[in-house]
Amino acid sequence: MSATAVAGLSGAQKVAVILMQMDQARAAQVMQQFSEVEAEEITAEIVRLRRVDSAVADSAVAEFHELAMSGKRHSRGGRDIAVGLLEASFGSERAAGVMDRLASSMAGKSFEFLAEVEPGQLRTLLDGELPQTIALVLAHLRADRASAVMAGLDGALRTDVAQCIATMGTATPESVNIVASALKVRAGAVVTPREPVEVVGGIQPLVDIINRSDSSTERSLLEGLEERDPRLAEEVRSRMLTFEDLVKLEARDIQQVLRGIDSAMLALAMKGAPEAVVAAIRSNVSERNRELLDDEISSMGPVRLSQVEEARAEVVRSIRSLAAEGTITVHRGDEDAYVD
Repeated sequence: MSATAVAGLSGAQKVAVILMQMDQARAAQVMQQFSEVEAEEITAEIVRLRRVDSAVADSAVAEFHELAMSGKRHSRGGRDIAVGLLEASFGSERAAGVMDRLASSMAGKSFEFLAEVEPGQLRTLLDGELPQTIALVLAHLRADRASAVMAGLDGALRTDVAQCIATMGTATPESVNIVASALKVRAGAVVTPREPVEVVGGIQPLVDIINRSDSSTERSLLEGLEERDPRLAEEVRSRMLTFEDLVKLEARDIQQVLRGIDSAMLALAMKGAPEAVVAAIRSNVSERNRELLDDEISSMGPVRLSQVEEARAEVVRSIRSLAAEGTITVHRGDEDAYVD
């Protein structure tokens, strides 16, 4: 960053530069004048800036008409400086909350150069890596892209990676930086890695990945986890949407889901389904569509289980998509019931 760059700094960046020149006590007094949202934005800039050219600092101070600070100016930013400033301004509990939100908002930046890489190329790039390394990378990617990569992994490795994602804690900045840098070199990228960030794995990222996988990948992953860690597999299943979750929807939401499903596909999904699910479907389609469903079912005959599973997966994908958009609401079994 050069002195001429100060004109291009945002307001939050200029404030960050000013605060970095102050001792912590005085900077904390200034920070207390901002709202928590503003403080979060300024903190993000302090973390990103790390070091500031002295000429830029001088220009920023002059622009804000601040008197020159006595003693040595601080040209360093970074996480430790940001945490100390926040704690002095808002206390340790609120500071931790701001830093947690900041880490979440910055997560994935180290691996954003992989965002447009094809899943097949990503698998080639990750070939030979440890399951923990693959899990770290997939946890940074969009769930739909991560699921496509996961689908192409060998069965045992796929289960290893799934378990690593589900049980992953907070990754150290050093480990994230090492993995991102190595992959960037291997991928032939020329852009240097961004500031290393923290990434948190857990069961929900794995559920998001599985929810976007095809039925065979989903079945394989859950069966593999079941063999290795039944309690983990059960917890994953408890967070996933299934075909039977259709009965947990309000009538208008069921109608919204079924509106986009072909009658032949729906009839196939209903084959051998629990009576409650069949009843929910039949009561939420028009009389004409109910007749079409009856005709499809009566003329269907024996079908392969894989065909039924894929048809149900199509319905589930519709539920998941509409739920993700906020168009419908899925009520879990352990949620409080309504009282009339």
